[in-house]
Amino acid sequence: MAFVESPVQLLNVLEWAHGAGGGTATIVVLSPTDPMTRGQLRRMAELAREEGHTVRWEEAREGALAPLHTIGGLSRLLRRAARVVIGDPFSRYVQLLLTLSRARDIVVVDDGTATMEFIAQLAGGERLVRWHRRGGRRGPRDLVFAPFTAAARRRLTPRPSRTVSVFSSMPVNAPDGVSVTENDFTWTRSRFGPPRITKGADLVGTSLVETGVVDPDHYLEAVRTLATTHGATRYFAHRRESTPKLHRLAVETGLEIVRPDLPLELIARRGPIGHRILSFPSTVVHTLPLALAGTGVEVAVCDIDPAWLTEAASPRAQGFLSGVTGTARDIHRLRSVHAARP
Repeated sequence: MAFVESPVQLLNVLEWAHGAGGGTATIVVLSPTDPMTRGQLRRMAELAREEGHTVRWEEAREGALAPLHTIGGLSRLLRRAARVVIGDPFSRYVQLLLTLSRARDIVVVDDGTATMEFIAQLAGGERLVRWHRRGGRRGPRDLVFAPFTAAARRRLTPRPSRTVSVFSSMPVNAPDGVSVTENDFTWTRSRFGPPRITKGADLVGTSLVETGVVDPDHYLEAVRTLATTHGATRYFAHRRESTPKLHRLAVETGLEIVRPDLPLELIARRGPIGHRILSFPSTVVHTLPLALAGTGVEVAVCDIDPAWLTEAASPRAQGFLSGVTGTARDIHRLRSVHAARP
Protein backbone atom coordinates (compact mmCIF):
# COMPACT_ATOMS: atom_id res chain seq x y z
CA MET A 1 0.00 0.00 0.00
CA ALA A 2 1.14 3.52 -0.79
CA PHE A 3 -0.13 6.67 0.94
CA VAL A 4 0.16 10.01 -0.85
CA GLU A 5 -1.09 13.53 -0.15
CA SER A 6 0.46 15.52 -3.00
CA PRO A 7 0.94 15.17 -6.77
CA VAL A 8 4.74 14.98 -6.38
CA GLN A 9 4.43 12.10 -3.92
CA LEU A 10 2.18 10.23 -6.35
CA LEU A 11 4.61 10.89 -9.21
CA ASN A 12 7.43 9.43 -7.16
CA VAL A 13 5.38 6.36 -6.24
CA LEU A 14 4.96 5.77 -9.99
CA GLU A 15 8.70 6.20 -10.50
CA TRP A 16 9.43 3.78 -7.64
CA ALA A 17 6.96 1.17 -8.95
CA HIS A 18 8.41 1.47 -12.45
CA GLY A 19 11.94 0.80 -11.25
CA ALA A 20 12.86 -0.21 -7.73
CA GLY A 21 9.46 -1.49 -6.67
CA GLY A 22 8.27 -3.41 -9.69
CA GLY A 23 4.69 -4.58 -10.17
CA THR A 24 1.59 -2.64 -9.18
CA ALA A 25 0.39 -1.07 -5.95
CA THR A 26 -2.73 0.03 -4.14
CA ILE A 27 -2.31 3.80 -3.91
CA VAL A 28 -4.36 5.58 -1.25
CA VAL A 29 -4.82 9.30 -1.91
CA LEU A 30 -5.42 11.15 1.35
CA SER A 31 -7.02 14.06 -0.43
CA PRO A 32 -6.30 17.60 0.78
CA THR A 33 -8.83 20.44 0.57
CA ASP A 34 -6.79 22.80 -1.64
CA PRO A 35 -8.45 22.86 -5.11
CA MET A 36 -5.16 23.20 -7.02
CA THR A 37 -3.63 20.20 -5.28
CA ARG A 38 -6.80 18.14 -5.71
CA GLY A 39 -6.88 18.88 -9.41
CA GLN A 40 -3.28 17.76 -9.94
CA LEU A 41 -3.90 14.66 -7.83
CA ARG A 42 -6.93 13.74 -9.98
CA ARG A 43 -4.77 13.93 -13.11
CA MET A 44 -1.98 11.92 -11.48
CA ALA A 45 -4.52 9.32 -10.33
CA GLU A 46 -5.59 8.89 -13.98
CA LEU A 47 -1.98 8.26 -14.99
CA ALA A 48 -1.57 5.77 -12.13
CA ARG A 49 -4.63 3.80 -13.23
CA GLU A 50 -3.29 3.76 -16.81
CA GLU A 51 -0.14 2.14 -15.41
CA GLY A 52 -2.23 -0.64 -13.83
CA HIS A 53 -2.28 0.60 -10.24
CA THR A 54 -5.35 0.59 -8.02
CA VAL A 55 -6.16 4.08 -6.74
CA ARG A 56 -8.33 4.57 -3.68
CA TRP A 57 -9.42 8.20 -3.24
CA GLU A 58 -10.17 9.15 0.36
CA GLU A 59 -11.90 12.40 1.28
CA ALA A 60 -9.72 12.39 4.37
CA ARG A 61 -10.37 15.97 5.47
CA GLU A 62 -14.09 16.47 4.87
CA GLY A 63 -15.37 17.30 8.33
CA ALA A 64 -14.28 16.51 11.86
CA LEU A 65 -15.13 12.80 11.63
CA ALA A 66 -13.41 12.22 8.26
CA PRO A 67 -10.09 11.08 9.78
CA LEU A 68 -11.85 8.47 11.93
CA HIS A 69 -13.80 7.13 8.94
CA THR A 70 -10.70 7.07 6.74
CA ILE A 71 -8.47 5.35 9.27
CA GLY A 72 -11.22 2.91 10.21
CA GLY A 73 -11.79 1.99 6.59
CA LEU A 74 -8.10 1.45 5.93
CA SER A 75 -7.04 -0.32 9.11
CA ARG A 76 -7.69 -3.90 7.93
CA LEU A 77 -5.93 -3.41 4.59
CA LEU A 78 -3.06 -1.63 6.31
CA ARG A 79 -2.52 -4.40 8.86
CA ARG A 80 -2.33 -6.97 6.06
CA ALA A 81 0.11 -4.98 3.90
CA ALA A 82 3.62 -6.46 3.90
CA ARG A 83 5.09 -3.28 2.41
CA VAL A 84 4.03 0.32 3.02
CA VAL A 85 5.16 3.21 0.83
CA ILE A 86 4.80 6.75 2.17
CA GLY A 87 5.49 10.14 0.66
CA ASP A 88 5.51 12.38 3.73
CA PRO A 89 6.85 11.08 7.06
CA PHE A 90 6.07 14.49 8.62
CA SER A 91 2.35 14.13 7.90
CA ARG A 92 0.29 13.60 11.03
CA TYR A 93 -2.13 11.52 8.98
CA VAL A 94 0.65 9.20 7.84
CA GLN A 95 2.07 9.04 11.36
CA LEU A 96 -1.31 7.89 12.67
CA LEU A 97 -1.55 5.24 9.95
CA LEU A 98 1.97 3.98 10.64
CA THR A 99 0.97 3.11 14.21
CA LEU A 100 -1.49 0.58 12.72
CA SER A 101 0.98 -0.94 10.28
CA ARG A 102 2.66 -4.32 10.76
CA ALA A 103 4.64 -4.03 7.53
CA ARG A 104 8.12 -5.51 7.52
CA ASP A 105 9.18 -3.22 4.68
CA ILE A 106 8.70 0.57 4.73
CA VAL A 107 9.65 2.72 1.74
CA VAL A 108 9.86 6.52 1.84
CA VAL A 109 9.58 8.20 -1.57
CA ASP A 110 10.40 11.84 -2.16
CA ASP A 111 8.16 14.62 -0.95
CA GLY A 112 10.61 17.14 -2.35
CA THR A 113 13.35 18.73 -0.29
CA ALA A 114 11.61 17.61 2.91
CA THR A 115 13.22 14.20 2.32
CA MET A 116 16.62 15.75 3.04
CA GLU A 117 15.39 17.02 6.39
CA PHE A 118 13.71 13.73 7.25
CA ILE A 119 16.93 11.78 6.70
CA ALA A 120 18.93 14.30 8.73
CA GLN A 121 16.47 14.07 11.63
CA LEU A 122 16.34 10.28 11.46
CA ALA A 123 20.13 10.07 11.53
CA GLY A 124 20.33 12.55 14.41
CA GLY A 125 17.67 10.85 16.53
CA GLU A 126 15.56 14.01 16.48
CA ARG A 127 11.79 14.38 16.56
CA LEU A 128 10.15 14.73 13.15
CA VAL A 129 9.29 18.36 12.40
CA ARG A 130 9.22 20.28 9.11
CA TRP A 131 12.26 22.48 8.47
CA HIS A 132 10.35 25.77 8.26
CA ARG A 133 8.84 25.10 11.69
CA ARG A 134 12.12 24.26 13.41
CA GLY A 135 12.90 26.55 16.33
CA GLY A 136 9.25 27.50 16.85
CA ARG A 137 7.19 26.92 19.95
CA ARG A 138 5.26 23.65 20.08
CA GLY A 139 1.53 24.26 19.95
CA PRO A 140 -1.33 22.31 21.58
CA ARG A 141 -1.79 20.08 18.51
CA ASP A 142 1.92 19.25 18.51
CA LEU A 143 1.65 18.10 22.12
CA VAL A 144 -1.46 16.00 21.39
CA PHE A 145 0.24 14.28 18.43
CA ALA A 146 3.61 13.90 20.14
CA PRO A 147 3.04 10.21 21.10
CA PHE A 148 2.06 9.34 17.50
CA THR A 149 5.05 11.24 16.12
CA ALA A 150 7.36 9.35 18.46
CA ALA A 151 5.76 6.04 17.50
CA ALA A 152 6.08 6.85 13.78
CA ARG A 153 9.74 7.69 14.24
CA ARG A 154 10.28 4.28 15.84
CA ARG A 155 8.47 2.63 12.92
CA LEU A 156 10.77 4.48 10.52
CA THR A 157 13.88 3.25 12.30
CA PRO A 158 15.33 0.00 10.88
CA ARG A 159 15.16 -3.12 13.05
CA PRO A 160 16.23 -6.74 12.45
CA SER A 161 12.57 -7.49 11.74
CA ARG A 162 11.91 -4.42 9.58
CA THR A 163 13.64 -2.77 6.62
CA VAL A 164 13.45 0.93 5.84
CA SER A 165 14.47 2.30 2.45
CA VAL A 166 14.41 5.65 0.68
CA PHE A 167 13.70 6.25 -3.01
CA SER A 168 15.01 9.72 -3.76
CA SER A 169 16.43 12.15 -6.28
CA MET A 170 17.69 14.29 -3.40
CA PRO A 171 21.28 14.19 -2.10
CA VAL A 172 20.81 12.21 1.12
CA ASN A 173 23.22 10.49 3.47
CA ALA A 174 21.13 7.76 5.02
CA PRO A 175 21.89 6.45 8.53
CA ASP A 176 23.09 2.92 9.04
CA GLY A 177 20.48 0.35 8.10
CA VAL A 178 18.56 2.61 5.69
CA SER A 179 19.13 1.82 2.02
CA VAL A 180 18.81 4.48 -0.69
CA THR A 181 17.78 3.94 -4.31
CA GLU A 182 18.25 6.84 -6.72
CA ASN A 183 15.23 8.19 -8.55
CA ASP A 184 16.41 9.33 -12.00
CA PHE A 185 12.90 9.86 -13.44
CA THR A 186 13.11 6.97 -15.88
CA TRP A 187 9.31 6.60 -16.01
CA THR A 188 8.79 10.32 -16.68
CA ARG A 189 11.33 10.35 -19.54
CA SER A 190 9.88 7.20 -21.10
CA ARG A 191 6.27 8.40 -20.78
CA PHE A 192 6.58 12.05 -21.91
CA GLY A 193 8.56 14.05 -24.44
CA PRO A 194 11.06 14.93 -25.61
CA PRO A 195 9.69 18.48 -25.33
CA ARG A 196 9.78 21.31 -27.83
CA ILE A 197 12.29 23.91 -26.58
CA THR A 198 11.42 27.61 -27.00
CA LYS A 199 13.81 30.55 -27.21
CA GLY A 200 12.47 32.22 -24.07
CA ALA A 201 12.95 31.56 -20.36
CA ASP A 202 10.42 30.27 -17.83
CA LEU A 203 10.30 31.08 -14.13
CA VAL A 204 9.24 28.59 -11.45
CA GLY A 205 7.28 29.88 -8.46
CA THR A 206 7.69 28.93 -4.83
CA SER A 207 5.44 28.84 -1.75
CA LEU A 208 8.10 30.37 0.57
CA VAL A 209 5.88 33.43 1.01
CA GLU A 210 2.88 31.29 1.95
CA THR A 211 4.91 29.35 4.54
CA GLY A 212 6.03 32.60 6.15
CA VAL A 213 9.71 32.27 5.22
CA VAL A 214 10.12 35.05 2.63
CA ASP A 215 8.71 38.58 2.69
CA PRO A 216 6.18 39.09 -0.16
CA ASP A 217 7.56 42.48 -1.28
CA HIS A 218 11.11 41.17 -1.52
CA TYR A 219 9.83 38.14 -3.42
CA LEU A 220 7.95 40.29 -5.91
CA GLU A 221 11.05 42.41 -6.57
CA ALA A 222 13.20 39.30 -7.02
CA VAL A 223 10.74 37.83 -9.54
CA ARG A 224 10.54 41.13 -11.44
CA THR A 225 14.34 41.44 -11.63
CA LEU A 226 14.82 37.84 -12.78
CA ALA A 227 12.13 38.17 -15.43
CA THR A 228 13.60 41.43 -16.77
CA THR A 229 17.19 40.21 -16.72
CA HIS A 230 16.58 36.85 -18.38
CA GLY A 231 13.61 37.65 -20.59
CA ALA A 232 11.20 35.30 -18.83
CA THR A 233 7.59 35.50 -20.01
CA ARG A 234 5.88 32.67 -18.11
CA TYR A 235 5.62 32.00 -14.37
CA PHE A 236 4.75 28.43 -13.39
CA ALA A 237 2.88 28.80 -10.09
CA HIS A 238 3.45 26.47 -7.17
CA ARG A 239 0.21 24.73 -6.27
CA ARG A 240 0.20 26.41 -2.82
CA GLU A 241 0.66 29.98 -4.04
CA SER A 242 -2.27 32.24 -3.17
CA THR A 243 -4.48 33.82 -5.82
CA PRO A 244 -3.98 37.42 -4.54
CA LYS A 245 -0.20 37.00 -4.66
CA LEU A 246 -0.30 35.58 -8.20
CA HIS A 247 -2.61 38.40 -9.34
CA ARG A 248 -0.16 40.96 -7.97
CA LEU A 249 2.73 39.20 -9.73
CA ALA A 250 0.87 39.27 -13.05
CA VAL A 251 -0.05 42.96 -12.75
CA GLU A 252 3.34 44.21 -11.55
CA THR A 253 5.67 41.99 -13.62
CA GLY A 254 3.70 41.33 -16.81
CA LEU A 255 4.42 37.61 -16.55
CA GLU A 256 1.89 35.09 -17.82
CA ILE A 257 0.81 33.05 -14.78
CA VAL A 258 0.49 29.34 -15.53
CA ARG A 259 -1.22 27.00 -13.07
CA PRO A 260 0.03 23.53 -14.07
CA ASP A 261 -2.38 20.60 -14.05
CA LEU A 262 0.49 18.15 -13.36
CA PRO A 263 3.78 18.28 -11.44
CA LEU A 264 6.31 20.52 -13.18
CA GLU A 265 8.57 17.59 -14.08
CA LEU A 266 5.82 16.25 -16.33
CA ILE A 267 4.82 19.68 -17.65
CA ALA A 268 8.42 20.45 -18.62
CA ARG A 269 8.93 17.03 -20.18
CA ARG A 270 5.71 17.35 -22.15
CA GLY A 271 6.66 20.86 -23.34
CA PRO A 272 6.88 23.38 -24.76
CA ILE A 273 9.44 24.67 -22.26
CA GLY A 274 11.94 27.54 -22.30
CA HIS A 275 15.60 26.90 -23.03
CA ARG A 276 16.35 28.25 -19.54
CA ILE A 277 14.30 27.58 -16.38
CA LEU A 278 14.77 30.03 -13.50
CA SER A 279 14.03 28.86 -9.98
CA PHE A 280 14.52 29.71 -6.34
CA PRO A 281 15.80 26.94 -4.01
CA SER A 282 13.25 24.15 -4.25
CA THR A 283 12.74 20.54 -5.21
CA VAL A 284 12.83 21.29 -8.94
CA VAL A 285 16.52 22.28 -8.89
CA HIS A 286 17.17 18.59 -8.21
CA THR A 287 14.42 16.98 -10.27
CA LEU A 288 14.24 19.05 -13.47
CA PRO A 289 17.83 18.31 -14.59
CA LEU A 290 16.97 14.60 -14.32
CA ALA A 291 13.60 14.82 -16.04
CA LEU A 292 15.06 17.01 -18.81
CA ALA A 293 18.34 15.11 -19.24
CA GLY A 294 19.57 15.27 -22.82
CA THR A 295 17.25 18.10 -23.90
CA GLY A 296 19.74 20.97 -23.54
CA VAL A 297 17.48 22.92 -21.16
CA GLU A 298 19.44 24.82 -18.49
CA VAL A 299 18.18 25.15 -14.93
CA ALA A 300 19.37 28.35 -13.21
CA VAL A 301 18.86 28.92 -9.48
CA CYS A 302 18.69 32.21 -7.61
CA ASP A 303 19.70 32.02 -3.95
CA ILE A 304 17.50 33.51 -1.25
CA ASP A 305 19.06 36.69 0.13
CA PRO A 306 18.99 36.71 3.98
CA ALA A 307 17.39 40.17 3.78
CA TRP A 308 14.29 38.61 2.21
CA LEU A 309 13.52 36.42 5.23
CA THR A 310 10.69 37.36 7.55
CA GLU A 311 11.06 37.75 11.31
CA ALA A 312 8.96 34.61 11.73
CA ALA A 313 11.29 32.48 9.58
CA SER A 314 12.93 29.52 11.28
CA PRO A 315 16.53 30.13 12.42
CA ARG A 316 17.48 27.23 10.14
CA ALA A 317 15.80 28.65 7.03
CA GLN A 318 18.82 30.29 5.39
CA GLY A 319 21.10 27.31 5.97
CA PHE A 320 18.54 24.83 4.72
CA LEU A 321 17.76 26.81 1.56
CA SER A 322 21.45 27.32 0.81
CA GLY A 323 21.95 23.58 1.21
CA VAL A 324 19.16 22.86 -1.27
CA THR A 325 20.94 24.92 -3.92
CA GLY A 326 24.48 23.93 -2.98
CA THR A 327 23.81 20.19 -3.28
CA ALA A 328 22.03 20.38 -6.64
CA ARG A 329 23.79 18.97 -9.69
CA ASP A 330 23.77 20.16 -13.30
CA ILE A 331 22.45 23.65 -12.54
CA HIS A 332 23.66 27.19 -13.17
CA ARG A 333 23.84 29.10 -9.89
CA LEU A 334 22.88 32.78 -9.62
CA ARG A 335 24.41 33.94 -6.35
CA SER A 336 21.80 36.64 -5.76
CA VAL A 337 19.16 38.48 -7.69
CA HIS A 338 21.21 41.69 -7.44
CA ALA A 339 24.16 40.00 -9.14
CA ALA A 340 21.79 39.09 -11.97
CA ARG A 341 20.78 42.70 -12.68
CA PRO A 342 21.92 44.17 -16.04
